[in-house]
Parts: sequence; C-alpha cells; structure tokens
Amino acid sequence: DLKKVPSNIPPDIVKLDLSSNKIRQLRAKEFEDANELKILNLNSNGISYIDPAAFSGLNNLEELDLSNNSLQSFEYGVLEDLYFLKILWLRENPWRCDYNIHYLFYWLKHHYNVHYNGLECKSPEEYKGWSVGKYVRSYYEECPKDKLPIYPETFDLDKEDEEWERHKEQSVQTAKKHGVIVTVIG
Repeated sequence: DLKKVPSNIPPDIVKLDLSSNKIRQLRAKEFEDANELKILNLNSNGISYIDPAAFSGLNNLEELDLSNNSLQSFEYGVLEDLYFLKILWLRENPWRCDYNIHYLFYWLKHHYNVHYNGLECKSPEEYKGWSVGKYVRSYYEECPKDKLPIYPETFDLDKEDEEWERHKEQSVQTAKKHGVIVTVIG
C-alpha cells in the first residue's frame, strides 16, 4: 500500500519491484541514488503523472514496466536519462492521442533498440483502438499533398554550393509564382 516511492532505496539495488501499490505520481529524482538499477517494475499503481526528471540518474536501467497505470502521455524529457533501456512495458494505460503523445512516439522511434508494447489510443473516441504510430502518421496526413503549393525538394546538406545556389534560385522563382516571400537563413 505504498503511496510514494520509498526514500531509503539501497544504492546498489539491481531490481526493484514496486508493482501493485498506490503510487499515483513519480516526482523528480525519485530514483537518483539507485544508479545500479537495471529492472524497475511500477506495474498496477494508478500512476497518472511522471515528472520529467523522475528517472534522472537511472543510466543503467534496462527494463521499465509502466503497464496497467493511468498514463495518458509523457511530458518531454521523461525518458531522456534511460540510455540503456531495452524493454518498456506500456500496455493497459489510457493513452490519449493528441499532440502530447508525440514525444513518447518519437522517442521510441529514435530509440529503435527499445522493445515496447501496448501503445494504443484509448481516447479521444475517434482514435480509440488505433496504434499511436497510426495516429501520429494521420496527424501529418490531414493536409493532402496535392493541395500544398509546390516547394523545392528537401536539400541534402552535403550538396555542392553550385547545386545549392541553383535550388535557391528555383525557390525564389517558385515563391514569386505563388505570391509567397521565402527567406532562407543559414
């Protein structure tokens, strides 16, 4: 029946099971002294909020179980210290598919070595049952490409200066044609 993470966690602990308690939120630096921790189980607590610095110091964490809680999204930064994370359990949470879910999705996308499950939209109703990945892709597909004005292709940063100048000139002509003024800085 713990309502918060105990403050007397031994610094050399490797596995910590805090599942099936009543921890509703994780405050900043809850585990900062447990830097050897590899497995953290927070399953079935009703956690609805995680401070962006809650996992600060858990540089060696390999497995994190946040399943069966009340999480709807993560604030930016929540997962940033988890350099060696391999498994992230996310199932049975009421993930809300709005702009706030993007951080979690992109963090997972850029940390492709992290295996995860259970990232499914539970709300709003129009996205219920969708995978979060499908929702994020649809977020960017709302504006049909054939309705967008014609813009030059994305530039490869390694292109020669001469090619860059040619593309820049085309951009100015395209902008004039469409009545748009584009300023490129950089």
